[in-house]
Amino acid sequence: MTGPTSTQPTTTDLYPTRGASEVATPRVDPVVWSAPGAPGPIRRPDLQSFERDGFLAIPELIGPDEIGVYQAELNRLVTDPAIKADERSIVEPKSQDVRSVFQVHRISEVFAKLVRDERVVGRARQILGSDVYVHQSRINVKPGFGASGFYWHSDFETWHAEDGLPNMRTVSVSIALTENYDTNGGLMIMPGSHRTFLGCAGETPRDNYKKSLQMQDAGTPSDEALTKFADRHGIRLFTGSAGSATWFDCNAMHGSGDNITPYPRSNVFIVFNSVENAAVEPFAAPVRRPEFIGARDFTPVK
Repeated sequence: MTGPTSTQPTTTDLYPTRGASEVATPRVDPVVWSAPGAPGPIRRPDLQSFERDGFLAIPELIGPDEIGVYQAELNRLVTDPAIKADERSIVEPKSQDVRSVFQVHRISEVFAKLVRDERVVGRARQILGSDVYVHQSRINVKPGFGASGFYWHSDFETWHAEDGLPNMRTVSVSIALTENYDTNGGLMIMPGSHRTFLGCAGETPRDNYKKSLQMQDAGTPSDEALTKFADRHGIRLFTGSAGSATWFDCNAMHGSGDNITPYPRSNVFIVFNSVENAAVEPFAAPVRRPEFIGARDFTPVK
């Protein structure tokens, strides 16, 4: 069933990007949108840490007795020929192995239940201060021996430019489904980088998603800008056992390296957006991305 769709007009562009030059804009949106003391599963000191750094690591979001269910479902999805042939699956250009499967909360009831789990959606509501819907979900698969990484980027830059999210009222959680070592292509974030929006240079090609989901090009910061960000903020690498999770702000500068170890690194990635921040038309792209990448169904998660 199709839920509500946006009737908002295109709003003022607070975060210009994809123009003639790279432009840094100070963030004007809150990081934590809920009122101080609002109830939720995140303790106040951790919420303050998230506000300061733009991320929050949780050593055990999913217990050891549960993780096997999600690992089995991951394996089922990436080995199913029908799933691999689906447009929602992205494959490695060289090996043709599955790299990502999008909209997993629609494909899989196992991951749909995870999205509705209060340990997950409850934290999203607390950070964003409202009901939330799933803007995007996917499993990222990094098998060993050469799976490619994800270059440095701000998710909000893409979601604003190509999906039409007006404000920074979106949060992501990456839940480890395998051990995340410091050697197998783990998530890296620049702490505090979420306070500055880096508008990238260059126009957005039509149907850019077909290329960018395999190798990012449009919306990529310059080496000079990344060096300044890294010098100012530093880089934090996230490791953890299967079941650990990292919550991070939509504008945090992040990326991950290639995995050349024998050990796979797989995660489920869920993006929650406030129902009060529903997508409008893209701010810097000729057309919207497909529904499975940037949702236009704003039905709250219940």
